[in-house]
Amino acid sequence: MKRIQAACICQTLHFMLKEDWPHDDAVKLVDEEVERYKHTLDARHTKYRIVAEEKQADGSVLLKIIKQYNQSPVGDYL
Repeated sequence: MKRIQAACICQTLHFMLKEDWPHDDAVKLVDEEVERYKHTLDARHTKYRIVAEEKQADGSVLLKIIKQYNQSPVGDYL
């Protein structure tokens, strides 16, 4: 029999600008979406660590994150 002792998932998320919106409004929406994503992780009590958060030249955001996979224990990952 096997059991998961620890598990995490590593993701790189690209929060992209909406093309049909004015640039300043699209950048503001991306920033709000990133904050909403982080808030959702906190609200769901998902354990996570942001490895990097990079604002791109066009205003989009790259978020590199290690987070809890399902409800598995995170062990030494976090």
